[in-house]
Amino acid sequence: MSNDNEFADDQESLRARSEQAIGELAQALLDSHMLENAVSAAFGAREKAVEAQHAAMTALNLPSAGDLERLERRLRSLSQRVDELEDELDRSGREIGALRRELAAQKRESNPQVEG
Repeated sequence: MSNDNEFADDQESLRARSEQAIGELAQALLDSHMLENAVSAAFGAREKAVEAQHAAMTALNLPSAGDLERLERRLRSLSQRVDELEDELDRSGREIGALRRELAAQKRESNPQVEG
């Protein structure tokens, strides 16, 4: 049993030292101006690459991802409006059918046919 307790204590001690070392490393990275400069440079390069890509796509008359997303939103909106129009046409068709049946019934009542 003693070996099990020692092993668990050793594991806990190793875990605590590892956590402390990772924390110190993370803090050193956060405090590093060189890392900060490298990250800033990477973001700057990324931004320039995005601008160059946009310029190239514009020159080739190709849509950007943003253009496609806007088009997709507009198509969804249009599709929804068409669905609403279809529903309204269906309702109107049913109402017209009911009115026609009602009108035909009224005509039959006002003009009874004489059976001979």
